Order: sequence, then structure tokens, then C-alpha cells
Amino acid sequence: MDLGPQTASIIYIVALFAILYFLMIRPQQKRQKQHAAMIKALNIGDNIITVGGLLGSIVKIKDNTVVIRVADKVHIEVLKNAIAQVTEKKETE
Repeated sequence: MDLGPQTASIIYIVALFAILYFLMIRPQQKRQKQHAAMIKALNIGDNIITVGGLLGSIVKIKDNTVVIRVADKVHIEVLKNAIAQVTEKKETE
């Protein structure tokens, strides 16, 4: 079976797209879904780390933002999308 040059190039392009999808696009979509689930599950009192490296505890949750306590009597408001991860919830203070 002799493949023509056009057929071989089409197969090559399809194979490259499949590799690109499974190595780059699919894992990125999975991370986005995990981040969205994490944002949706935020609760008051959760300890968080922002993308900028700020550590704090959630005091108030708004539509697109959260108010976090970074020190005694120091509250700042950050976007929900700026939250990189949720660490363990504090038991009592």
C-alpha cells in the first residue's frame, strides 16, 4: 500500500494535533475545572494562598471577590480567581 504525499501529510498533521491535545489542551482543561470547583467550595474560615503569595483566612465571600484577614485587624479584598490554593481550615482561634 503506497500512500501519496498528500495523504501522508494529512496523517502527520492529524497525529500532531492529537499529541498536542493530549499533552497540552486536555491537562489545562482539567486544571481549570479543578480550580473552578475549588473556588465554588470556598467557605468562611478557610486558609488560602493567593497567586501573589499572600496567606490569609477568608472573612467574607462576595460574588467575584473574597475578603481575607492577613493579620490582626488587617482585611484585604482579592478576586476569587487570584486564589491559588486552599490550605487546611483552622479549627479554633
